[in-house]
Amino acid sequence: MSRTTRQRSALAELLEHTPEFRSAQQLHAMLGEQGEPVSLATVYRNLNALAEAGEIDALAAPGGETRYRRCVRTEHHHHLVCRTCGHTVEIAETQVERWAAQAARRHGFTEVSHAIELHGICAACRRSTP
Repeated sequence: MSRTTRQRSALAELLEHTPEFRSAQQLHAMLGEQGEPVSLATVYRNLNALAEAGEIDALAAPGGETRYRRCVRTEHHHHLVCRTCGHTVEIAETQVERWAAQAARRHGFTEVSHAIELHGICAACRRSTP
């Protein structure tokens, strides 16, 4: 990863305290609200660098927009994400891992990776809907 700049440090700090997945535009706006002058291009560049370094997770949200989050789990995991409020639960599902490994072996694939994201409505949002 390249050198740590003030902008990257501010973004990393923001991600440390943001429990939901957020888009680059949302994070850019949040930084602006905190008085951090940073361009949207810089936010994108730093998010990509942090994701490539494995420091944050990137999630393709419904509609194709990528959202970012610093996860608690450092090992491979999946996400259960509320479509309404963005609340996210990290899940480690071993049955999925076994299925992926078996499918890869059955078809002669190696070095297989996967990402499974589950989207639904969380209990809090379900309770608040009349």
